[in-house]
Amino acid sequence: MVKRSDDVKGFVVLPRRWVVERTLGWLMRSRRLVRDFETLPASSEAFIYFSAAMLMSRSLARLVPRPKPERSRRAAAA
Repeated sequence: MVKRSDDVKGFVVLPRRWVVERTLGWLMRSRRLVRDFETLPASSEAFIYFSAAMLMSRSLARLVPRPKPERSRRAAAA
């Protein structure tokens, strides 16, 4: 938890609070998490885990280098 000092007036970016806001923004892209549809807290927690796993798998899939397609001999000769 980041505490704000009392002598600062106006908007000041607090350290590391943006990480939490960014993560909540990513999770809110999931349709089921935008509204409070679930009746049990356990099912809401399960959807948060599912959404986080989906985000992580997408980011990991982007990191894998894709092999370049090999050109056929016919295309190379032309």
